[in-house]
Amino acid sequence: QVPVVESGGGLVQAGGSLRLSCTASGLPFAASAMAWFRQAPGKERATVSCISSSGSTTYYADSVNGRFTISRDNAKNTLYLQMDTLKPEDTAMYYCAARPVELWPCPQTMNSAAFSYWGQGTQVTVSS
Repeated sequence: QVPVVESGGGLVQAGGSLRLSCTASGLPFAASAMAWFRQAPGKERATVSCISSSGSTTYYADSVNGRFTISRDNAKNTLYLQMDTLKPEDTAMYYCAARPVELWPCPQTMNSAAFSYWGQGTQVTVSS
């Protein structure tokens, strides 16, 4: 059983919107910090956004700040990423990740090594 499963990717024109979802099972979702990462071909995996277990703290990469919104519904074990004003440079495989540490504040220094559970990714392609 895959602990986290992403959905919602697709092909969209520049300026458009998409909402990604990540459903978790078999892990303490409500007690986990959750994050979105992305990896474009030939590039390293990069942090997009993170949200603490309670939802009170969020982090956004500079490249998406003001355009993307991360949220979570602990009752549904689901994480979301609303992506607006998409740009061609947002094209990448998007991954959901979980760090089962309650109240972890998503520090700016975090990286992918901090996360224990990963989904298989959902492709987002933005055409110009």
